[in-house]
Amino acid sequence: MTTDVLLKENERVDDLQRNGYKIIQDPDRFCFGMDAVLLSGFAKASEGDKVLDLGTGTGIIPLLMEAKTKAAHLTGLEIQAESADMAERSVRLNGLSDKITIVNGDIKEAARLFGAASFDVVTCNPPYMTEHHGLTNLHEPKAIARHELLCTLEDVISQAAKLLKPGGNFYMVHRPFRLADIIVLLRQYKLEAKRMKLVYPFADKEPNMVLIEAKRGSKPRLTVEKPLVVYKEPGVYTDEIYDIYGY
Repeated sequence: MTTDVLLKENERVDDLQRNGYKIIQDPDRFCFGMDAVLLSGFAKASEGDKVLDLGTGTGIIPLLMEAKTKAAHLTGLEIQAESADMAERSVRLNGLSDKITIVNGDIKEAARLFGAASFDVVTCNPPYMTEHHGLTNLHEPKAIARHELLCTLEDVISQAAKLLKPGGNFYMVHRPFRLADIIVLLRQYKLEAKRMKLVYPFADKEPNMVLIEAKRGSKPRLTVEKPLVVYKEPGVYTDEIYDIYGY
């Protein structure tokens, strides 16, 4: 852990509850949510794997996956320069510059930036919303993170397919209302859905997230895992959520 990382105006340092790691965030821009944490818990990386996180934001998924896996190296790609800068400073704050690289760039250019078939694992927590009405500033960081303004679902999936080695795995968290689109696009780009988990806020509510694992060049066979329920009562997480968060 290094202490020579300077914070900028409105930034804060949050404890990730894993390996003593911390992350720099700016609440006025965008802070990571539960979806990113759940994706890092759902995704798998084997010893020696090279991992790429598309649209990494402030680097939460590479940081958590470095703490939880034995991946050889993790890379985060982020188009917003300010977020990429925060991510890079968080990497230095945790003394992980030899394990995690942050690149400021466009998801749509990822295969050109890194080369085809260059990663064993690709992860993504993409923008969910397709509708742009009501947005007053299309360049606001929170709008870019939540809405398909700078990349679409197809951009993410098509680039993941190019970036993965044969047999490599793609992990994504999204909203259930896009599930049909996700499955169709995965197969279109030769990524076969292999594992799926629905996330429910409460046991008696509809799911509000879906976690997907797909493999490049695999035969069809999808396993639907036991649902994940977030709260057992208002304000109280289920044991599985506490385990994922590391509490």
